[in-house]
Amino acid sequence: MVASALRRPQDQFDNSPVPSPVSTENFRAVFGGHNDFGRALLNSIVVAGVTTVFTLVVGVFTAYALARLDFRFKNAVLGLVIGTTMFPGVSQLVPLLKLFTDIGWINTYQAMIVPSLGFALPLSVWLLTAFFRQLPFELEQAAMVDGCTRGQAFRKIIVPLAAPGVFTTAILTFIAAWNEFLIALSMVNRKEMQTATVAISKFTGVSGFDQPFGTQMAAGVIVTVPLIIVVLVFQRRIVAGLTAGSVK
Repeated sequence: MVASALRRPQDQFDNSPVPSPVSTENFRAVFGGHNDFGRALLNSIVVAGVTTVFTLVVGVFTAYALARLDFRFKNAVLGLVIGTTMFPGVSQLVPLLKLFTDIGWINTYQAMIVPSLGFALPLSVWLLTAFFRQLPFELEQAAMVDGCTRGQAFRKIIVPLAAPGVFTTAILTFIAAWNEFLIALSMVNRKEMQTATVAISKFTGVSGFDQPFGTQMAAGVIVTVPLIIVVLVFQRRIVAGLTAGSVK
C-alpha cells in the first residue's frame, strides 16, 4: 500500500517493490479536488472518539456490576450480552435504516455512533467483566473498612487497578469504530457527513470513471498509520490488559 501510494499515477501498475521515482502526488491528490478528505477524517475522529467514550462509561459500570455484585440471573444477563454479538451487522441494516428514517437520524453523527456503540459494548463488557473478576475483593473491602463508600472504593481503588483492561478496551473499540464502513455507508448520503472509510471508497479519477488506485492507497496509508503508531506506542498496556489474570 505504501509503495503504491508513493508511485506516480502513470506508474501504478509497476511491479517493482520500491517506487522509482518516489512521488507525493497521490498524497496531494487525497486532500485536493472535491474529495473533502480532511472533513471525512474529522468525522471519523468524532464517531470513533464518542463511541469509545460512551462504550467505556457504560461498559465499566456494567462490567463492575456483573463482576462484583450479586443479583438474580446475573449469568443469564452476561450470556445475553454475548448473544447480541451473534447477529451479523448486515442483517440489522434494514431495520436500522427504517428506524433512523422515522426519527430523522439519517445523515447525523448519532446514526453512526449508536450502532457502533451497540456492536462494541458486548465485547467491551465481556473483557472488562473478566478483568474486574480477577481483582482481589479484599482491596475493595479494606477501602470500605477505612471509611470509603462502595462508590468511592470503585472510583479510587478498582478503576485505577483496572486501567490496563480499560485501556485495552478503549484501543480495540476505537480501532473497530474507526474502521467501520457498512453502517457509515448506509446511514449517510451527504458528502460532508461521510467518514474516512466511506470517502476512500467514493474517490473518483480524473475523468470520473477511471479507478484512482494511487489516491486510494495514499488515503489508506493516512488512515492506517495513526492506528499502527498508537498500538506500537501502547503495546505493553494492551498486552497487559489482554493477558491480565492468565498467570497467577
